[in-house]
Amino acid sequence: MLLNYFKIGFRNLWKNKRFSAINLLGLSIGMAAAILILLWIQHELSFDRFYTDQERIYKVMNRADFDGKLQVWSATPKILGKTLKAEYPDIEYMSRADDNNLLLIAGNKKINGAGMFADPDFLHIFDFKLKQGSVSKALDGTYSVVLTATLAKKLFGNEDPMGKVISMNPYNEASNFTVTGVLEDLPDNSQFKFEFILPWLYMTKLGWDDDWWGNNSVSTFVKLKPNVNEATLNEKIKKVTITHSNNDEDTEVFLHPVSKLRLWEQFDNGVNVGGRISLVRLFGVIAGLILLIACINFMNLSTARSEKRAREVGIRKVVGAQRGSLIGQFLGESVLLTFIAGLVALILVHLSLPAFNNLVTKVLFVPYTNIYFWLMAAGFVLFTGLLAGSYPAFYLSSFRPIRVLKGAAHKVQALITPRKLLVVTQFTIAIVLIVSTIIIRQQIKHAQDRDAGYNRSDLGYIHLTKEIKKNYDVIAQALISSGAVLSMSKTSAPLTENWSNSWGISWDGKDESSKIVLDRFCTDGNLVKTAGFTLIKGRDINLKEFPGDSLSALINESAASLMGFKDPLGKTFGDMNKTWTIVGVVKDVILASPYLPKLPMVIAGPKGWFNVLHIRLNPERSTADNLKAVEAVYKKFNPDFPFNFKFIDTEYEKKFNDEKRIATLASLFAGLTIFISCLGLFALATYMAENRIKEIGVRKVLGASVLSITTLLSKDFLALVLVSLVIATPIAWWAMHTWLQDYTYRISIQWWVFILAGAGAILIALATVSYNSIKAAMSNPTKSLRSE
Repeated sequence: MLLNYFKIGFRNLWKNKRFSAINLLGLSIGMAAAILILLWIQHELSFDRFYTDQERIYKVMNRADFDGKLQVWSATPKILGKTLKAEYPDIEYMSRADDNNLLLIAGNKKINGAGMFADPDFLHIFDFKLKQGSVSKALDGTYSVVLTATLAKKLFGNEDPMGKVISMNPYNEASNFTVTGVLEDLPDNSQFKFEFILPWLYMTKLGWDDDWWGNNSVSTFVKLKPNVNEATLNEKIKKVTITHSNNDEDTEVFLHPVSKLRLWEQFDNGVNVGGRISLVRLFGVIAGLILLIACINFMNLSTARSEKRAREVGIRKVVGAQRGSLIGQFLGESVLLTFIAGLVALILVHLSLPAFNNLVTKVLFVPYTNIYFWLMAAGFVLFTGLLAGSYPAFYLSSFRPIRVLKGAAHKVQALITPRKLLVVTQFTIAIVLIVSTIIIRQQIKHAQDRDAGYNRSDLGYIHLTKEIKKNYDVIAQALISSGAVLSMSKTSAPLTENWSNSWGISWDGKDESSKIVLDRFCTDGNLVKTAGFTLIKGRDINLKEFPGDSLSALINESAASLMGFKDPLGKTFGDMNKTWTIVGVVKDVILASPYLPKLPMVIAGPKGWFNVLHIRLNPERSTADNLKAVEAVYKKFNPDFPFNFKFIDTEYEKKFNDEKRIATLASLFAGLTIFISCLGLFALATYMAENRIKEIGVRKVLGASVLSITTLLSKDFLALVLVSLVIATPIAWWAMHTWLQDYTYRISIQWWVFILAGAGAILIALATVSYNSIKAAMSNPTKSLRSE
């Protein structure tokens, strides 16, 4: 019986090649898009879930009350991990982690690598696979180093890396490290991106493993013993910082599952409210909607062709066919077509996956050798086939044999019909996606056009090395003399990043009981000139012109307002156990996210600390010549280090990558939605025109013009698109309004966006149906009326 269903189904598909091809194309594209999105979703959901006992692994977090609102942060004091391990036996393993990118030198090979300091327990907590070495011994030596397989290959080729020596310069202390382990390359669904691990013991040796409870600077991870309850342990450890610190009266410690760090990273008033999981859910909905639109095409075309199948249904019922068997036959046809579409979809996925991977910056793949994948694929095809074929099967099987054999098949003349509802549903989804795409791009443009508070053009930076610090005055003179550089300034961090903030900054009049966070930046001077800050009051820090500027500082407008100084110049504030004198006030600048408000900021002077050198290039010379001159000076004093000059405008633009990616994906899926919808609309319009060919012939004989006939055939479809616009408008507004709430600095949704999206949908629909309408209107009436 089942085989018979598929035989009949194949004959019907072959008999109606054009409509079958349209159905096949729509379903294939819809299924391919859904599969790509589902691969991305599966990858996101798998983040940090591949570790053994991942449910026992946690990251240590902090929360504290800041002026009535609980704030959460993940950086912890170095001493916290040691204290937790020593005082709470429920913790089996503990490791701190601190990123540190370094130059690795092995023989004549020099490679910049992404590194990390970690405790010996790190490899017990995160069981990355060791190709060589021992988990228990790899990080227990002061001068040990563990490499990933790829980095080991780069440094030593096909030689055995174990026992080989690598020179590095962590914290500007040149040392030789011995390879004690080689890890398999990290999977890309891990939060960690290191290429090598150095032992925490080395930091201890250098004196960087401090016991200051106020220095929140490292990540701390723990693995609990089996059967330990997270909530119970959280209650035990929450006061550990308060107990040991004299400064943090209300900072609580808690554990956050490592498996949630990727998707559940956001907290509101101390409560975990989600985060990236919202994006995963959004694209899950989009995958479902695209698939639904493809299924709607199938439903519409199948029911539109009902008159051609009506006589077949009537005859089958007369000879004894039950409704159940007819439903089975029509569902069989649907599943058969969906099976073929599934095969085509897999081909489309295979062809488009490299481009999709490039777009989402992942390494997704179809697991063809995994039996579970094929079981899920079969289930996916079956589900799609049943969904697409359900309505046509029940609709066609409901025909009464007497009526259809008399030529009176089901003809619904109601104002609202299932077919109209399906078309409206398609275009509602399409318009929502079009509106969303426009608003997302508006939001990106809005943030890009925001005044950052400094001049990003011709400005870049390099990381400071020991040799640059040692020979800074000579290097500075050489760079200025080259004509390639106008000015420079050593700073604590790049201008595009915020590496430090503090609630411990004090000033006259501050309520000592309040915790107000200020951004902290450091400069050795000339920052206003180099960065292009707008100076509102006072002057720049300049140690040469003002020898007493070693403890001078700048503040921004927001800080001046917060501190309540009518005239900030000459006023002081306390920070880093020093008293700083304000010599200038600058316009607010963006250090972190361009979507967030500009925060109060203090800029400490030459007694601060410095990690990078900002350089203002000469705009009257070519960039290539400028870089060549800067590199020559750099290489003279740093022959072992590769020259890596980063442009501020390029780094700043990277802040928009996530939103740009979302906008591109939204545009892509909106385009696919429109294409699939129009594919179905085209086929539906073709079929409707064929059904009314005699009516059109009569109208032409009676004098109807091509325009009037085209309008007659098109107006019903355009009316449905207008209804879709009315329905889509509030849905799109709500969805985008909700999305925009994640951004403090955001646009207002404008009414014209909906008009533009609606007009675009109407024009696309009109172009789709007009071809068949005009073709029918221009046909020779004698051909259609010859039999009459």
